Amino acid sequence: CGKTFISKNLAKALDNCVYLDKDDLIVLSKKIFEVAGQPFDRSSDFFHEWIRDAEYEAIMVVALDALNYNDTVLINAPFKREIRDDAWVADLRKKLAAKGAELCLIWVNTDVEVVHQRMIQRNSERDTWKLEHWDEYVATQDYTAPTNIPDMFVFNNNSEEEFQQSIGKAVAHIRGQVETEDGE
Repeated sequence: CGKTFISKNLAKALDNCVYLDKDDLIVLSKKIFEVAGQPFDRSSDFFHEWIRDAEYEAIMVVALDALNYNDTVLINAPFKREIRDDAWVADLRKKLAAKGAELCLIWVNTDVEVVHQRMIQRNSERDTWKLEHWDEYVATQDYTAPTNIPDMFVFNNNSEEEFQQSIGKAVAHIRGQVETEDGE
């Protein structure tokens, strides 16, 4: 969907934020696969049972700690399960409030076929299983925006034009600015 591209550009546009990418933890996850004698497969039952949640827990520990040093922390991660879990969101909001921070969720909206083409172009080993089993993979994904987070920002990213329109609006949303009708 362009999550990493958007996150990196958004971090630059915010000018002063801590940028964290959950994919940076993959190097550690690969070691867990190796030590366990498992093939590296981020779609496997092994990954989902032993690694996935630990990656999310680790990135959240780092992010919450980073709030001690900067008021804006941007995490590049899908949080697909977590954001649909009202208890998880409420707990996160509570933790953030204790740090004087607020949750700002950005949902990236991209057509499934655009996602498919971008994965092909990316040519990453983490997408191998997904591309080889595309229909099966897509059937397991929920591409609808969650409805339990009313203040969520929807970032449309099907084209360069949509990206350009969304980036400025996303920065304003994060910074709490509201555009007037005439764009001022």
